[in-house]
Amino acid sequence: MLGTFQQSQLRIEIAASAQAIHHSLLLPVQLEKWLLGQRFVPGMPEELHSGFQFTSWTGLVPIHHQVDVAKPNCLRLLLSGGIDGFHEWYWGEGWVQSRLEGISLLPLNWGQTLNLLSLRQFLATQNN
Repeated sequence: MLGTFQQSQLRIEIAASAQAIHHSLLLPVQLEKWLLGQRFVPGMPEELHSGFQFTSWTGLVPIHHQVDVAKPNCLRLLLSGGIDGFHEWYWGEGWVQSRLEGISLLPLNWGQTLNLLSLRQFLATQNN
């Protein structure tokens, strides 16, 4: 894999319940609404579950995801392709934390920050 090893861990407060955050992260129909610049392949399940694999596209760069863990307050994705590494999400009442590590040419920290801000904005509009 070409690129550099990058790691980032961010935690933000979000004015949303743990259940709303869970739905936004584990339900592909909700995930597509806030995840910036990502396209998903057809055939996604109603809810992500351990063992499920899918590919998303960031521009022309495919990123293969394997759902390693999918629990009520945790999601861990193993990544390959445009990013070789993993992405973990943890959440609770009013907060979400994202940990991303991998080798990539993509600016992972920048994308992770934008995605967390997009999630916060999406959930704020869902509460209104």
